[in-house]
Amino acid sequence: MLDVHVKFECRNPPGLCRLTPGAQYQEALRMAAWVDRKGFHTINFCEHHGAEDGYLPSPAVMAAATAALSETVRLQVNCVIPYHDPVRVAEDIAVLDIISGGRAEIVVLGGYVPSEFAMFGAQLNHRGQSIEEGVRVLRAAWTGEPFVFGERRARVTPRPVQRPGPPVYIGGGVPRAARRAAAIADGFVPMFPEAWAAYAAECERLGKKPLHKGAVTAFVTVADDPDEAWRELAPHALYETNCYARWQAETGVTGIFREMTDAEALRRLGTFPVLTPEECIRMIRSLGDEGHVLLHPLIGGVHPDFGWRSLELFADKVMPYI
Repeated sequence: MLDVHVKFECRNPPGLCRLTPGAQYQEALRMAAWVDRKGFHTINFCEHHGAEDGYLPSPAVMAAATAALSETVRLQVNCVIPYHDPVRVAEDIAVLDIISGGRAEIVVLGGYVPSEFAMFGAQLNHRGQSIEEGVRVLRAAWTGEPFVFGERRARVTPRPVQRPGPPVYIGGGVPRAARRAAAIADGFVPMFPEAWAAYAAECERLGKKPLHKGAVTAFVTVADDPDEAWRELAPHALYETNCYARWQAETGVTGIFREMTDAEALRRLGTFPVLTPEECIRMIRSLGDEGHVLLHPLIGGVHPDFGWRSLELFADKVMPYI
């Protein structure tokens, strides 16, 4: 089934965003409650730390707030696991699952921003080990039984609603991450399309069905006049791509973002497509039943009015056809 995702980062770039951080967070929650009523499938809450623009640092808290305002939408929490105690993460996701009536999901990530690793006293070269250990702890914790983590004995109660536990996905962009996801996770969130091939091949080798869960490939905006909408979106899209590109460059991570100064060149690249409803319907139909579309209504601190227009057009003129 086609999966319609909405992504929230809650960025407030200086000079670009006209809202206070509090007002922006409230708009994100309003949007989250609205997309739930409209039948969207998944909301993804992102994680970064110490960013000048106030990037959301606590996605589980934001997801819990959304759980109280929603009924059916899946609540997907990004977790850069090297920064956290996985036992504590297991508790937070278990409580989120209980509050939401069994709608929690977690995307386990390795992280890549050196300043964040320094902030948490974590080590970049231990990312793979942290992911594997973290997934093992989550699985053990959600049984409700005592287990051993390192030299510690632990037990997580109460258990999540979902059994054996909320879905655990792994995100990444290199073949090793893809193979790891095939081996130990419920699905894969590829950072760019090429990573999917390595994941699918490893699933085939292991006799598993590959599960595509929220690939970050393009952030769709729907508008009646794409040229006019792009003029409003362009500075925010440029901010977004340049910020991620700089983070990627610090660690040599490969991804979909590139540093750019030319808005029209960025538009042609296709990372931030602005489509009419008809164009969006054609794009979605080309993806097939297992496709995925990602909406990012507050991208780069764009004004909420812009995001609302896109969401409403998608709900009114695209959703009925999918």
